[in-house]
Amino acid sequence: MTEQVPEVTPQLPSVRWRAILAALNRLPQAGMSRGFGRIADTPVPPALRAAVIGGFAKLVGIDTEEAELPVTEYRSINEYFVRRLRPGVRAWPADADTVASPVDGIVGQSGHIHNGRLLQAKGRWYTAARLLDDAEEAARFDGGVFLTIYLSPRHYHRIHTPVAGIIDKARHVPGALLPVNEAAVLHVDELFARNERLICYVSGSVGRIAVAAIGAYNVGRISAAFDTEWRDGAWITNVRDAAAETRWYDPPKKIEIGDEIMAFHLGSTVVLLFEPGRVRLEHLQPGAEVRVGQAIARGTRA
Repeated sequence: MTEQVPEVTPQLPSVRWRAILAALNRLPQAGMSRGFGRIADTPVPPALRAAVIGGFAKLVGIDTEEAELPVTEYRSINEYFVRRLRPGVRAWPADADTVASPVDGIVGQSGHIHNGRLLQAKGRWYTAARLLDDAEEAARFDGGVFLTIYLSPRHYHRIHTPVAGIIDKARHVPGALLPVNEAAVLHVDELFARNERLICYVSGSVGRIAVAAIGAYNVGRISAAFDTEWRDGAWITNVRDAAAETRWYDPPKKIEIGDEIMAFHLGSTVVLLFEPGRVRLEHLQPGAEVRVGQAIARGTRA
């Protein structure tokens, strides 16, 4: 018998945030995000980098000691935003059946995929089919589990593979660029399935994993390290007049645990989907911090 999930009244954010989100829904989100992106790409003179880029880091709470390079070595705010980590500040599991967090971030919702639906927030659900824009792939995850991780501006914004394996398929789905903060998650129906996103599928010892990188307002731009020929290595998302696109890889692209696969050029959210019976999620409460390489699930050897 299929488990029935009780319907509950959604929790709403403040009146102020509802007004902001309503206004953003009527504005040209992609164009405005591209404008903010151009500002973030503006070169900062070397003499001003400590003040401008260092000031930005301090304002949003970035741990500058973890960055690969000193603040003054980055030429723009966006270049600093997609900084790499200094070698040795993260570790990866040695056990092939351990799933590692692909990002630094804050745990959102997690749990079972009921009748093809994932929990977004209290009283709000969205479907795997709409998130992935692929009913056949979504069917593979029905009855499995999912985990949502939100990246705030202070977090490291490169995305790594959670297991060793192969990538045989990826899809870009154009969409909205609404915020993905707590207020938006509470208020906007099917938010993650509405926003623009880049999805890749990683298959390894714990089965198939969908890694969905969700774009957002002031973000919009996601690049694909697993396919540097896609748009000549530039970002895939928030491109004018882009259409949905699927790419298949034959032979598949081999990846080792911890390899970089994508990057946000500002912050957003990652949703992970797992097949039924293949993993057991760790006990991660909403609001908990996770770090790249931290164990988030264990294989069940089903």
